[in-house]
Amino acid sequence: MEKFITLIDTAVPLDSENVDTDQIIPARFLKATDKAGFGENLFRDWRFKKDGSKNEDFILNDPKYKGSILVAGNNFGCGSSREHAAWAIKAYGFKAVVSSYFADIFKGNALNNGVLPVQVSPEFLEKLFTAINLNPAQEIQIDLEKQQIEIKGTDLKENFDIDPYKKTCLINGYDDIDFLVSKLDSIKKFEEKNVSKKHPEAQM
Repeated sequence: MEKFITLIDTAVPLDSENVDTDQIIPARFLKATDKAGFGENLFRDWRFKKDGSKNEDFILNDPKYKGSILVAGNNFGCGSSREHAAWAIKAYGFKAVVSSYFADIFKGNALNNGVLPVQVSPEFLEKLFTAINLNPAQEIQIDLEKQQIEIKGTDLKENFDIDPYKKTCLINGYDDIDFLVSKLDSIKKFEEKNVSKKHPEAQM
């Protein structure tokens, strides 16, 4: 996976609460078994009308708002446990999602796919929406090492929590297998030490 250390970019404000995984990626697109093409169908039923034309009122179709950060309302990623929702967000180009609350399963799926879920207070989320709506070119900085999100050019910032193991994986660009491989030398030394304790004659 791509390493995630510090991200500075503009953001897309999706000011809707209780966005569930069926809205993120509708069930009819779940037949595929790999991640290719899922970005095209992110928020499909909100981005497009029934006749296939663009819904110009939906925020992702507003040319003013661009960037790799999605700022969403409370309780993002609720509903079913489909990992495809994280696939679609990643494939569309978002590297981080900011909300005041994430469904636990979605949060885990996002982290496993290299998308950072940044949970902030409702008060800071409101400040983010205000800043972005006032200035679509407003940059947001997410520093994973410091676990801090900041509205650039202001003194508005807030710390966020993340599982230490997932933090290590994101900073190094590891998936679970990569992490285990990175510990291979330590595992070998541990095994060799245990063998020598159980079978001291092996040292002779």
